[in-house]
Amino acid sequence: MIEQVPSITKAEQLLLIAQAIAEETPNFFIAIGEGAGNLRSNAFTKELQGRAKSIFGRNYSEAKLCGDNKLAVDFYFPEEETVVEVAGMLSASNSEYEKDIFKCLLAQEKGATIRKLVFLAKPGAAKVQNQPGRLAIARFVLSHFGIQVTVEELVDPTLA
Repeated sequence: MIEQVPSITKAEQLLLIAQAIAEETPNFFIAIGEGAGNLRSNAFTKELQGRAKSIFGRNYSEAKLCGDNKLAVDFYFPEEETVVEVAGMLSASNSEYEKDIFKCLLAQEKGATIRKLVFLAKPGAAKVQNQPGRLAIARFVLSHFGIQVTVEELVDPTLA
């Protein structure tokens, strides 16, 4: 069991928790199609939320920072001014990259302090993040709204 490590941020700790869950989940890094993939993704997120709450001692997940609507960020660590979005398929063209960024902008508008947005994704996401369109969006968000957008990839141990 992973315990809270005071020398790293909660966002970094969340990545370690996610990595542990991914490694415990058979065939986690193998694509299985939209229906089954969504079920696996939902189970992964639920497990991540539960373990994070147990380790951190409070629930940082599904933070409704965007006003009177149903939009929520996956995790918000207010003391770190950081949002973490679980974006397993960030490398897919139909990912929620722009929507997740927009949720942070709405949250800022409603008074939340956000200085960093971390996408927690499967391998391949960082390469897509470095494409011109996504780089332009990340630079715009940093220069106009002060939010640094980063991608942290889970590591497939069979490829390491």
